[in-house]
Amino acid sequence: MEIKLNLNSKEATSSELVVLGSFATTEKKGKKEVKAASLTNWPKEVKDYFSGLKSASSFNGDKGAQFFFDFEGTRYLAFGLGEKKALGNEDARKTFANVVKAIKDSHTSASFQLDTMMAKGGLENTASILTEALELTTYFFDKYLSNKKQAKLKKVNFDSKEKKTAAKKIQNAIDEAQKITESVNVARNFVNEPPNILNSESYAKEVLKDVKGIKGVKAKVLGKADLKKHKMGMFLSVNAGSAYEPQLVHLTYTPSKVTKNTKHIAFVGKGLTFDTGGYSLKPGGSMVNMKFDMAGSATVYGAFRAAALLGLPVKVSCFLGMTDNAVNSLATMPDSIVTAMNGKTVEILNTDAEGRLVMGDVLTYASNHKPDVIIDSATLTGACLVALGTEVCGLMGNDDKLKNSLKKAAGNVDEYIWELPIMQEWRDDMKSNIADLKNIGSNRFAGTPKAAAFLENFVGEGIAWAHLDIAGCGDSQAHLPYCPPKGASGVMVRTLVEFMRSQK
Repeated sequence: MEIKLNLNSKEATSSELVVLGSFATTEKKGKKEVKAASLTNWPKEVKDYFSGLKSASSFNGDKGAQFFFDFEGTRYLAFGLGEKKALGNEDARKTFANVVKAIKDSHTSASFQLDTMMAKGGLENTASILTEALELTTYFFDKYLSNKKQAKLKKVNFDSKEKKTAAKKIQNAIDEAQKITESVNVARNFVNEPPNILNSESYAKEVLKDVKGIKGVKAKVLGKADLKKHKMGMFLSVNAGSAYEPQLVHLTYTPSKVTKNTKHIAFVGKGLTFDTGGYSLKPGGSMVNMKFDMAGSATVYGAFRAAALLGLPVKVSCFLGMTDNAVNSLATMPDSIVTAMNGKTVEILNTDAEGRLVMGDVLTYASNHKPDVIIDSATLTGACLVALGTEVCGLMGNDDKLKNSLKKAAGNVDEYIWELPIMQEWRDDMKSNIADLKNIGSNRFAGTPKAAAFLENFVGEGIAWAHLDIAGCGDSQAHLPYCPPKGASGVMVRTLVEFMRSQK
């Protein structure tokens, strides 16, 4: 599908469909107030024709309303945005997404007339939000279908005779949105790959392949021998039952201009390409979709990738801990005690609480690179899904300023994040009688912050740290119209990009 954004429907008639927005207004007819559709910025001849259509009399600009009509050989779609004062960015994003869904399978090209669907923030912001909706909504994963679903969305372009400066700003907004949404979709692709294709070794290779050639990026991979050298006993214990080598992918992005004040942000991602639970074996029903257990790594990689493509003025390191959690004669048994990279001993009471073991060693490795902040992302606990549902990311950490910055960033891009506390009682509960720590608490309560209390032990002293549990929001669950009905959502990539943009 080919998409153009413009400011004049006459310039759009080469497209199969012209899309015009309409806000709902209230008009007085005698003593009554009646809802009516505002046709602001519609071309006069199209407006006059539409106003004379009896079949269009019921269209009043209500949010989500759609009306197709033909005029002088061109197909048009009028869609409602509701009251203008009530239209926030997320409302616009969702409304645009529903319009895209209505046309993507029935039209090969479309032009959206931007000035008829103006969201808050003007033309540039509208172009950015519309581009996000287009790119995110038209995503599909049909790699393994014999009959492909549809042609991919072609690059969105601004096509108008608008003044050169204004056109350039609008196109820049479109380009930036595309770099971010492209990275969201790359993350989605990784998460949706089946585990017989995406194992730790192939995952690492695909990341290196994807990042190759991006300006300012360097990459290296630590394998099993390297992990042994660094004494990553927790990471290696999870990998012990795997047929594939563990991989710690270490990516760095350095902006073109670096000063002593340039912020260094480190991302850490859980990359469990499949989780059987190990000897603490999951029930069959709970094992389905455990290919999603690497969504944390895909999320931070997507954010890292976007930062590099956008050329953001921050240094970013990205550490992805990759393995699967399988069962064989060498797999780690419950009651085992292992030694972490930082020297702490850990009693493994449940091999299905494996993500925190991998993350702990990777957090220590990341800390040794002395970043200003560390943000980790993981599908860490089912308890987070129970507590916060499928829409909300759980947030924990050791630094209020960092947590507040992440909450603000999430709010700016309309993603949901909620802070959970790490209480001293829960830190105490993660202590073992026969080792320094144990990998699960003494009961099933507060599972999410207790896992964070465990991770906290592996963050370097003096480093601001935040933990994102995306166990609920990493899977689409059809809760957003611009996310697929099933599969990876890509949620939180945009939040992390917005956070990096806010760093001065």
